[in-house]
Amino acid sequence: MMTKTDLSGFTPRPLPGGRVLQGRLVRLEPLSWPAHRDGLFAALGGAAHAAIWRHMAIGPFASAEMLRKSFTEAASDDWRTLVIRLLADSDIVGMASYMRNRPEHGSTEVGCIAYAPRLQNSAAGTEAMALMAAHVFDELRYRRYEWKCDDANVASKRAAIRLGFTFEGVFRQDMVVKGRNRDTAWFSMLDGEWPEVKAGYDAWLAPDNFDANDRQRRRLEACRQPLAAQ
Repeated sequence: MMTKTDLSGFTPRPLPGGRVLQGRLVRLEPLSWPAHRDGLFAALGGAAHAAIWRHMAIGPFASAEMLRKSFTEAASDDWRTLVIRLLADSDIVGMASYMRNRPEHGSTEVGCIAYAPRLQNSAAGTEAMALMAAHVFDELRYRRYEWKCDDANVASKRAAIRLGFTFEGVFRQDMVVKGRNRDTAWFSMLDGEWPEVKAGYDAWLAPDNFDANDRQRRRLEACRQPLAAQ
């Protein structure tokens, strides 16, 4: 990993999440409640999707208006939320946010990641995370990208490692969430690590990495290994 030690020319970075991000499988749009509320609720709301919100501070939601109100109250001024659409049918299938933005330090976090079942464990879901990371590092030149989750959320921790984040530790008794203790696991990705991670994303997401039944030929972690060995 290459680390930049001379930051004498560093300047605060623009806030992320202000434009549409489009890939081969998904399109990410800045959140607009009038345009996206009902589609988000259909994808993420109601009793059928309650498990999506198990480890989050908000949710589940019994109505579209409850989703809008709860999310609006929870989000701070610097949250930048993107809505995820599948290009195949334009359906909304999830959302994710840039949060804890610290542009003066070149640091931001991806969080409040909520995927509908159709997006979970899919190439489209991975592409959404790749697009958000590329926006931060390639376009806005951030230095640090964070991922935090409930330490009890095993799936989220596995996802962070799979996506190329590095585990940094656990903040014990960090929060009280829905009447219970939350220890928070911290992960990060740095600008010096991004080229290798990006190459892995590109190789994994290539159409020829999937067979006729859309099954991966190589795992994402394996796609990063050749660069890591150099």
